[in-house]
Amino acid sequence: MGLLNFDGEPLSWEETKKYASHVREHGITQFLNIYEKLKNRHGDILKWGDEVEYSLLHFDHENRKVQLVLRGEKICEKLMEKEENDPDSCDSLWRKEYARYMIEGTPGKPYGGLMAHFNMVEANMALRRKEVEEHLHENERIASLTVFPRLGCDSFTLPEHKIEGPESNPVSRSLFYPDGAITSHPRFSLLTRNIRERRGKKVAINVPIFKDVNTPSPFQETFPNPEANAASKPDHIYMDCMGFGMGNSCLQLTFQACNIDEARKLYDELATVCPLMLALSAASPIFRGYLADIDVRWNVISASVDCRTDEERGLKPLKNDRFVIRKSRYDSIDSYLSRGTNLCNDLNLEVDEGVKKRLEDAGIDETLAQHIAHLWIRDPMTLFSKKINLDDANESDHFENLQSTNWQSMRFKPPPPKSSIGWRVEFRVCEAQLTDFENAAFVVFIVLLTRVILTYKLEFLMPISMVDENMQEAHKNDAARKSEFWFRRNVQTNDSPQCCSCLFNNSCNLSDIKDEMYQKMSLDTIVNGKPDVFPGFIPLIKTYLNNVEVDIATRCSITEYLNLISKRASGEYLTTAQWMRDFVLSHNEYKKDSVVTDGITYDLLWKCDQIAKGEVEDTKLFCKPKNKSSYSMPPGTRRHNTPKSHMVNGNSNGV
Repeated sequence: MGLLNFDGEPLSWEETKKYASHVREHGITQFLNIYEKLKNRHGDILKWGDEVEYSLLHFDHENRKVQLVLRGEKICEKLMEKEENDPDSCDSLWRKEYARYMIEGTPGKPYGGLMAHFNMVEANMALRRKEVEEHLHENERIASLTVFPRLGCDSFTLPEHKIEGPESNPVSRSLFYPDGAITSHPRFSLLTRNIRERRGKKVAINVPIFKDVNTPSPFQETFPNPEANAASKPDHIYMDCMGFGMGNSCLQLTFQACNIDEARKLYDELATVCPLMLALSAASPIFRGYLADIDVRWNVISASVDCRTDEERGLKPLKNDRFVIRKSRYDSIDSYLSRGTNLCNDLNLEVDEGVKKRLEDAGIDETLAQHIAHLWIRDPMTLFSKKINLDDANESDHFENLQSTNWQSMRFKPPPPKSSIGWRVEFRVCEAQLTDFENAAFVVFIVLLTRVILTYKLEFLMPISMVDENMQEAHKNDAARKSEFWFRRNVQTNDSPQCCSCLFNNSCNLSDIKDEMYQKMSLDTIVNGKPDVFPGFIPLIKTYLNNVEVDIATRCSITEYLNLISKRASGEYLTTAQWMRDFVLSHNEYKKDSVVTDGITYDLLWKCDQIAKGEVEDTKLFCKPKNKSSYSMPPGTRRHNTPKSHMVNGNSNGV
């Protein structure tokens, strides 16, 4: 979650609310200024890069306990010194994140159109880990871990923060997550407080619990707080603040397109892929010390920043608010961006009609105007006293205030004022994987898929309602192997080149598709292909690679990455979530009661650390260790506690 420029005092929600209309009005002015200047910008080359969020862990070997280390902010400041002193020499860039135990790393410079750049991703990720490790104390580790299993349990941070009821947490009012774990940058605590105050109550996150033979039925916790007891649901794990979502980690990817139309195209096509990659990257089966019956964090983080009032959620008649809003401000996209997609935009979209008219009167087409007007149904959640009256011709803070707090599965990103950066899109759904190899595999796969879409002029679009359905399907326990997802059978267009026709004709009879344009398919079918049904992402990528010049080393790396994605989709390799679930279920301390204890968490995360370092192989996840060896026990662990266990393109527009 990037940081806005700020100056002056942070404003409370009551103060921010007074300026909401001002921010919305000037935000649109800023967007129109950017659009008018840059709508005809053309010829930007492909640039892309990843963002990985990491957590810092401390292992207490004597007591078999692992905690989150609240030194991420200080370590990040040290890492950022090199960028401040000599930015051109940086191989990596670092930013603070929501929690003090988190840190975000990106490549020092974006990758470009050379095929060899695909062979640099994993090495750069490894370099980032090494840079952080140089600042770690004894028994501390860096982990690309999506959700810490005992986030919100007693003494889950180091140093520990004792919570003596909601009053000891004035920012979040959480019963479980201490304000002391929130990074000191004013934006984070301000967001946390203002989301709660705008909503009129704490956020309520309820995750279905995994029911094992000894799990109480119904499972119902009792809390020393009436609000918590009223908000928690039977057979669900209850959480109550922004930290349970924004305190998780993810893998994100940003692309620069050659122009605005290509950016809109990529936004639309990749939106349909988001649920699929969410399921394939699943890494979140445990929340607040309990096994959950879901595998991903998306709905958790969505609920953690849900600032909608009772009126906006449809629980009360509209009186003080402007709209009934179907979704949280963190969720999947609600409309496509390209011209001519109206038939697939089948949701009854909430829009600010005044904003839409203003945009259309300025010459913006209906589809793009609708997208912006939908974002503008929200209020700004943070504001600083010296950032109210701005130069709209040269600044974009008010636009970004709302743009950057609509956290959707895809983000359409206009160029910043006075910048060499072009039109971009951001792919936001992937969960963080344990290893650099896995994270690199997802990044390379998605980038190659964009090249295939643009080169072969494919179309993945389907009704947005089906994408929404797929997003919920991706949450299910073992969705990667067991679920089916809506997808478009015929992805060819009239503009698709002849070079790929044989692949499609061998995969499906196009004449049969007219009456069955969309079909539910397994991830194996969508990714690997199935005769008479769908050609498959990976066969399409391989066809593309056979028509471009790729050096041997890069081709070998890409082959390994595609192999991982292929076998995840086929079920031969487990997702991280399923691997973690199996680890817990087979642990000798597990009592079949859905509880993930300190000891189980300690053994699980020690194994994760060894896998991340390449010190041990686990063929259920993948087969690519750096230094193959046998599993070693954590220091001081008693044996009976050990678990068993050349160019891609010239202008971003094709070969």
